[in-house]
Amino acid sequence: MTKKTLFIAFVVSLGGFLFGFDAGIISGVMSYAGPQFDLNDAQTGWVVSSPSFAAMIAMLVAGRLSDRIGRKKILIVVAFLYALSAITSAYAVSYEALYLSRMVGGLAFGAALILAPTYIAEISTAENRGKLVSIQQLNIVLGFFAAFLSNYYFNQYNVSGSEVLSDENVWRWMLGVEFFPAIFYFGLLFFVPKSPRWLYTKNRADQAKNVLERIHGLEQADIEIHSIEKNIEDSEVSNEVSIRELIAPALRFIMIVGITLGILQQVTGINAIYFYATSIFKQTGIGTDAAFSSGVLLSFTTVVFTLLAIYLIDRMGRRPLLIVGMSGIAVSLLLCAYSFSQATYELSASEINSFENIDTYKLAEFQDIIYDNDVSFKNDIKAAIGNQVYALNEGTILEVAINMNATLVLIGILGFIACFAFSLGPVMWVMLSEIFPNRYRGLAIGVIGFINSFSSWLIQQIFPWEISNLGSALTFLIYGLIATVGVLLFIKILPETKGKSLEQLENELVKYNA
Repeated sequence: MTKKTLFIAFVVSLGGFLFGFDAGIISGVMSYAGPQFDLNDAQTGWVVSSPSFAAMIAMLVAGRLSDRIGRKKILIVVAFLYALSAITSAYAVSYEALYLSRMVGGLAFGAALILAPTYIAEISTAENRGKLVSIQQLNIVLGFFAAFLSNYYFNQYNVSGSEVLSDENVWRWMLGVEFFPAIFYFGLLFFVPKSPRWLYTKNRADQAKNVLERIHGLEQADIEIHSIEKNIEDSEVSNEVSIRELIAPALRFIMIVGITLGILQQVTGINAIYFYATSIFKQTGIGTDAAFSSGVLLSFTTVVFTLLAIYLIDRMGRRPLLIVGMSGIAVSLLLCAYSFSQATYELSASEINSFENIDTYKLAEFQDIIYDNDVSFKNDIKAAIGNQVYALNEGTILEVAINMNATLVLIGILGFIACFAFSLGPVMWVMLSEIFPNRYRGLAIGVIGFINSFSSWLIQQIFPWEISNLGSALTFLIYGLIATVGVLLFIKILPETKGKSLEQLENELVKYNA
């Protein structure tokens, strides 16, 4: 692995950092913006999930568009859209303005999530491809970590009586700070070359050879050139590829693998955990401040185990990481479900009188009543004091009312995050960048990215409704059972792609299933 390939992979995958930052920031933003705009469950879900909805469109278009005009040009547009979204979100004056601004960012990360691994795979050698593509996931989790850390400090300065920050504007600062890494990303993209494999598909072989020689050296460049040219001769590449071709018998198996990975990465609830981390930790009764700090711990765990994945992915292989990781995800989610199912809720007279921002006489009728599930408790309290007042004080109310083992939930969530970070997080994008032929790669990853983003949007949109209507225990049980089914599917269908060139994988996977 040369320094140039490492630098290029890092720069290109900074789009992942911005995605992670945007996703992590919103969990803290909604603690303030949600009550300020008096949002219901559906509106809260839409503000959080609207970028993923926009990303679905971007993923369908970006892959094919990048096949025509190049990966690099689209990534430069992506960086500009990130910066624009950060500024307009920070100045949003209404619910509608906020979600529309976030949808601009959704277009950016939808394109970035599929183009970065595609581009990195196309400039990598077979031996180092897993590590380099995984840098995308590392940047995503570093973005989460930076966001949770940023949220934590903004929240601390706000509650400490800052003259600048208040409950009304702190969320604007949280959103606006994303502008600075976005501009940094925009500038660095001008220092990366065009994809050599894309240049070959455009009959610009001399430029492609020049790029390969600059990033790999003459000896390795000759190996890559020979592999690409042989693949082009064998497959008789054409310029146009239709979606219909993706369901041809020769591609059926790898499409099934790709779609399965794309769906399972999201329907186990990963973005529900990330996007609603602060809210989830509030449900355990640890309080608002502790919920923000727990988010920092969550994101730090993600970084550590993503680094572990980068170390293991080209040693241990893709298939073992996915199976072990999905098994751990299932166990962790079921542990969370069990923990929440054991919780009880009760307000004493002294606890009711301790609330500062609530008309406590409205809660007198609930004194010393024991609830055995969170749905009934929260519905009764909301009916008494109103949804907006409850939203502003949820962390405080649950902190004093709940009786449960919050440590067990924290272990379960951190276990889930750790297992996801060394399996489904990085490995899915690595495998998607590997299993599809050069000719179909941009379109195929775009289609699967669309399915992945739709799954993500659906989970984010319905999660507030699930917590309010099904309760925490049943919600986590559903995700745990889905993960259990995922383990069985992975055992049955996953191939191993470690240490093979993109052209070798095409010959094996496509011809084997033709």
